[in-house]
Amino acid sequence: MSRSKPTLEATFCGIPCLNPFWLASAPPTNCGEQIMRAFDAGWGGAVWKTIGEPITNVSSRYSSIDWEGRRMMGFNNIELISDRPIEVNLQEIAEVKRRYPKQVVIASLMVESKRDTWHDIVQRAEDAGADGLELNFGCPHGMSERGMGSAVGQVPEYCEQITSWVKEKARTPVIIKLTPNISDIRIPARAAKRGGADALSAINTINSITGIDLNTFQPSPNVDGKSSHGGYCGPAVKPIALNMVQQIQADPSSTLPLSGIGGIGSWRDAAEFILLGCSTVQVCTAAMHYGYRIVEDMQDGLLAWMEEKGFGTIEEFRGLSLPNVLEWKQLNLNYQIVARIHEDLCIGCQLCYTACWDGAHQCIHLDRTSPVPDTTRTPAMVAADAAKFISTTPIAKLDAVSMGPGNEVTPLERIPRVDEHHCVGCNLCALVCPVENCITMERVDNGLPFESWEERTAKGLVPSGASEVMSTNT
Repeated sequence: MSRSKPTLEATFCGIPCLNPFWLASAPPTNCGEQIMRAFDAGWGGAVWKTIGEPITNVSSRYSSIDWEGRRMMGFNNIELISDRPIEVNLQEIAEVKRRYPKQVVIASLMVESKRDTWHDIVQRAEDAGADGLELNFGCPHGMSERGMGSAVGQVPEYCEQITSWVKEKARTPVIIKLTPNISDIRIPARAAKRGGADALSAINTINSITGIDLNTFQPSPNVDGKSSHGGYCGPAVKPIALNMVQQIQADPSSTLPLSGIGGIGSWRDAAEFILLGCSTVQVCTAAMHYGYRIVEDMQDGLLAWMEEKGFGTIEEFRGLSLPNVLEWKQLNLNYQIVARIHEDLCIGCQLCYTACWDGAHQCIHLDRTSPVPDTTRTPAMVAADAAKFISTTPIAKLDAVSMGPGNEVTPLERIPRVDEHHCVGCNLCALVCPVENCITMERVDNGLPFESWEERTAKGLVPSGASEVMSTNT
């Protein structure tokens, strides 16, 4: 019997979703016309750009960090919430829901910390037809200076109180958007849960200054020669977001249905967030960079991966990676891997050698053509020996004949060797190597049983001082 095709349909805190891909509350969801075009492109949901009393934005508003030829590796904004009247936003929500009843529309809300004010905006948003409410407790700039956004999210008492106010009035699910600008994101998550929240979304943007112009001394983005700290997002923040998602989902006191946010730009990114427990994912920077149609590749890629792995629904693999994230003290101290360099793939760049000597554990050597292994030959000695060849430009294919056997491209003399007896398996050489699978990290069976630091400490096999330091740091 053949297995049915996988589906991306899911349910998030009771809201049916055509797929888990939502647009985050941001410029791509500023108005109804944009959101309707996004839904035509295939997005399953959208969180409306935060609605509140209209504000005045500055010009300019964005800056970015480019990295090794990639534009917008990290993206910064100092834009505030919607600058359009509340009533206009609500009218457009109603029109979008009339035309696209199956897509999810979440109203992101931010108003003064007054009970009646929150009750009023909640009723108006729900009357407009919003499927749910996202309370923006995370915006780190501008609004926080007015006692809103992250000024609420950083104080658990405020977070709990306002959530409870909203739950008094709300008929639809209430989602709390958490700030990452806090020492422990579980604290506001627990507060939101105590306040009655139905779900969480994380993370909002991270406080940042992206750079200074070295000619004018002005920070970016430039607003009449000045600037302000802004919210940082994009691919650069994904590891931070994944960590915070895991912290929330692994904590029984804070775990709720979670919509993951932070550097998501591909189906692979989405799969990682879902594997750590998210039910949906929200995208902002990638949509600003490449446009709404990126969702086509996201859907196709995730469906293909699900079919390959045998998953029929999102729920079948949601959270599967959570048991694999432990505290450091629970990891196996006796697990051992070593680096192995595959000569047939090595191009002789010797970047692994430099990285190991200057940044790691001095376990890689350039002694393949020496009569005996020479682990005492330092980079300075290698540089001195290289001076004798400096008058000619090395050409691998031509030098191969005179320099001995190799891989017919790279002379053996240029291929580093790993001293496996001293290799600690740190991975640095494999990470810096420019050739895929040229350096692999392979397990060595040392015959030792599983043993964690926690177990070793319990057996009294570590000095008491070391045990006290570990318990202080966890």
